[in-house]
Amino acid sequence: MAVKRQTWALGLLLAPVTLFLGVFFLLPLTIIAVFSFLTPGLYGGVEWDFYHWNYSRIFGWADGIIEIFEPIYLQILFRSLSFAALTVILTLILCYPVAFWVSRLSERWRLVFLFLITLPFFSSLIVRLYAWLLILKPTGVLNTVLMSLGIISEPLEILYTPAAVVLGMVYVMVPFMYLPLFAAVDNLDSAQTEASLDLGANRFQTFVKVMLPQTLPGIMGGAVIVFIPSVGNFIVPDVLGGAKGLMIGNLVEQQFLSSRNWPFGSALSMIIMAVVLTVLMVSVTRARKAGGHA
Repeated sequence: MAVKRQTWALGLLLAPVTLFLGVFFLLPLTIIAVFSFLTPGLYGGVEWDFYHWNYSRIFGWADGIIEIFEPIYLQILFRSLSFAALTVILTLILCYPVAFWVSRLSERWRLVFLFLITLPFFSSLIVRLYAWLLILKPTGVLNTVLMSLGIISEPLEILYTPAAVVLGMVYVMVPFMYLPLFAAVDNLDSAQTEASLDLGANRFQTFVKVMLPQTLPGIMGGAVIVFIPSVGNFIVPDVLGGAKGLMIGNLVEQQFLSSRNWPFGSALSMIIMAVVLTVLMVSVTRARKAGGHA
């Protein structure tokens, strides 16, 4: 009887969340999946006829008449994956040592740095990205300072390049990498570290054998949180990248809004979803193994 009551109570508690996710996540996702196999309308929208060439157009077995294979779509997909992976690596390099440093501070200063790392969320992302426009443009702050110091003789062309896109995504994603890293570093078992040093291991060996395995779940959690939104990001490339920084998210936006090719945009969206699910499955599996070893 008690088990049934607990089951009913759990069901009532989960019902609002389940209903919300079903209406605003699963239902739109189902619509996108259905649209990806429909025929593009002549003036936008869809025609309710089965049409698998949307995926063929991306992967190379298009019909050659209506849908022509263009390798540019795969190039944009690989560019998005490489930009996202590079963003993960750079944010990890930036945040990992900072997390160790902050974890050794007093509680008061930890709260101060936690506030500072979350401070960008108090302003609009668009405003922050346009601030980077003022910094990176040829007559911006960065070039003005470098030229006044005599370091460069002519302005650097940084804006509207892949480097600007990666820089912008690293700036946006740093808090998402830092928070899980700090949680993992803050929960390190100091007794194991001290035991490793007492038993003759040097600091590098202690880090690799003791500290890194304990923080690996935080690293993987931060990597997933950063990688997933980076793959589909379209705001940063649109503002800082221009045509040279086009990513898969921008392509989806163009297909839905400019080209009005909803089926092809839906197919691109499903590919992004497949990549995200693959990354999630791999990361969960690795995290479980890492947790078991730890």
